[in-house]
Amino acid sequence: QVQLEESGGGLVQPGGSLRLSCTASGSVFDFVSMGWYRQAPGKDRELVARMTRGNSIDYGDSVKGRFTISRADTRNTVYLQMNSLKPEDTAVYYCNLRTVRNLDLWGQGALVTVSS
Repeated sequence: QVQLEESGGGLVQPGGSLRLSCTASGSVFDFVSMGWYRQAPGKDRELVARMTRGNSIDYGDSVKGRFTISRADTRNTVYLQMNSLKPEDTAVYYCNLRTVRNLDLWGQGALVTVSS
């Protein structure tokens, strides 16, 4: 069974930066994409960034130009570099892995709070 472990959340001031990491571990690892969705209180879950197995990338409109998704040399780890953070970026960020069967696996969530 694949497990998704996230790290890197925390409190940051507006204009600051954070980096999230997500690692998929397990004896079997088959996927078509990995990335992050986020959900703020009272709002729907929205796409942040997603990278396919072929390294194509989708970003949510609200983070384009500020966030960058990348992968480690080992493709079971992805990173989300978040720069120029705004208070409206405050949310729980959930790592997502989509399997070849089109099923979604989720990490436990990382809380990102952007505040003075």
